[in-house]
Amino acid sequence: MIQLFIKGGPIMWPILIASLIALTVVIERFIFIAQEKLRSQPDVVGKMLSCVEHGDLEGAIRAGKPSKDFIARTLTYALEHRDKSVSEALLRAANWELQRFSRGLSVLDTIITLAPLLGLLGTVTGMIHSFGLIGENELGAPQAISGGIAEALIATAFGLGVAILCLIPFNYLNSRLEEARHEIQDAASHIELYLMKLPNCVLKGPVEQPVEINL
Repeated sequence: MIQLFIKGGPIMWPILIASLIALTVVIERFIFIAQEKLRSQPDVVGKMLSCVEHGDLEGAIRAGKPSKDFIARTLTYALEHRDKSVSEALLRAANWELQRFSRGLSVLDTIITLAPLLGLLGTVTGMIHSFGLIGENELGAPQAISGGIAEALIATAFGLGVAILCLIPFNYLNSRLEEARHEIQDAASHIELYLMKLPNCVLKGPVEQPVEINL
């Protein structure tokens, strides 16, 4: 493997660095997802929704305050800041939580695009080296010429390999982000619908439409 890496030429080093960065991001994100699953407390979220439905907003806040569940945190923040606008509070809290889920995705997206381009650059430099030998009338050195072609193919293969391996966790993390968005959207819609049924004095403002959360 080391010899193969060396034969790939100098462009292999940027590909290696990109792969290490991607590996670091993937490990960190998978640890984050595992932690969020452990912190998930659907019973707390259900209790908060039940309290709001019966008009016990302070009870809902007390139930969600100690929870580390991201949905419970979102709802708790919205209820605590309902004096101005429930929709704005929900959007603000939801965006904070969704940003935590989307962290690192832009890095993976960049590496998925960058790695094949680096491989292509290795292809170009390898072919330039090979044709340079031909131009210098060094046709008697077939090993040197084939070495340049091998450099081109190895760099391309490694670049594509890094992009393919990054694409799988990238799609999974994106699906987890969408799942989190839908979970928050569902809970937020229920909160606003329950609040709309309560006296307007609870909202301290006009009755609002259910919020749509987009990051």
